[in-house]
Amino acid sequence: MSETLSRIPAGMRYYSGSEARFRRATENVMISIFDGWSYEEITTPTIDYYSLFEHGMGHAQAHHAFRLSDTDGRMLAVRPDVTSLVARAAATLFAERERPLRLCYVAPIFRQQPQSHAEWKRESMHIGGELIGANSDAADMEILIIICEVLERLNLDRALITLNDVEVFNGIAEQLQLRADARDEMRELVDTRNASDLERFLASYTSAADAKGLAHLIRLSGKRNILTEARRLITNPRSGLALDRLERLWSVIETLQLPNRFEIDLGDVSRLDYYTGLTFKIYVSGAGTRVGGGGRYDGLTASFGKSEPAVGFVFELDTLTEVLRQRSDGSGLIDQATSAKKLTGHGMHDLFAAARNSRAAGERIVIGPRDEVQ
Repeated sequence: MSETLSRIPAGMRYYSGSEARFRRATENVMISIFDGWSYEEITTPTIDYYSLFEHGMGHAQAHHAFRLSDTDGRMLAVRPDVTSLVARAAATLFAERERPLRLCYVAPIFRQQPQSHAEWKRESMHIGGELIGANSDAADMEILIIICEVLERLNLDRALITLNDVEVFNGIAEQLQLRADARDEMRELVDTRNASDLERFLASYTSAADAKGLAHLIRLSGKRNILTEARRLITNPRSGLALDRLERLWSVIETLQLPNRFEIDLGDVSRLDYYTGLTFKIYVSGAGTRVGGGGRYDGLTASFGKSEPAVGFVFELDTLTEVLRQRSDGSGLIDQATSAKKLTGHGMHDLFAAARNSRAAGERIVIGPRDEVQ
């Protein structure tokens, strides 16, 4: 069945005019910040083996990729994720490089997703950074401070970064001796904030009192006091170490006078399989969804032969740009377009000599219609 050529596929769109300028300006600001922190830009393949993304994202998330067959019959995918590709490059192309590696990227990603009431997109531009080869609180904090600088440079005062650690969840699942399918069910209940069903689920594995207490965790979000409350409800050592890590980061956040930028949210459970420690999401007032996120993924590079620690983040450029574009002050990212100097009434030689001179002087120009050019 042939499609009307004037239509574009659902979930895709054009960008032009001020939207395109805002996207480019936002991208330039973020790349300049990465450069200031000594992050090297990397460009990844647009199409790669589907199995790469299955190892990196997990089957459930990789399944949303656009897939096609290679000439040898192997399954390929149009890039649904960049972190998996960067992790492979770190373990192969950059195997002999001094650690830690600091890499950044700007790349479109493509995912098949069910249509929702929110703006439906199957192509999104991602801008992110990865710090590979450093397993420390300092590495985690470096990533968080870079995000803060991005928000500050873009004048996004009403923004929030929520923090969690997947080992809080993993410690509880281990304590309850949950099988893989039960872990997935529990994670789904936590992720959807379904406290009553979570409590009923937990009652099958622990006492009613403990089930009630653990179900209360998904309601915990706030500042340092959340950690105190969590320690009262969680007693297993694995989760305790995760809470210790969060507390150390929070101490630095307080020292830097940044607590207004952050919250701890123990009910925010990431669905990407590669996260192993700190996780976070980035929210901005005016956006209908989060504008970014990230975390620690220490096991991802093991799929390519060598395991090493890593932490990174990504911003969703399209969502971020839409918030910036709607600001009445224009966010200071781009200058208002000046009127173009119209060049007409010259012979071809004189016309383009004048055009070159005007451009050399930094003027914005437009060549007149053909019937105005002699």
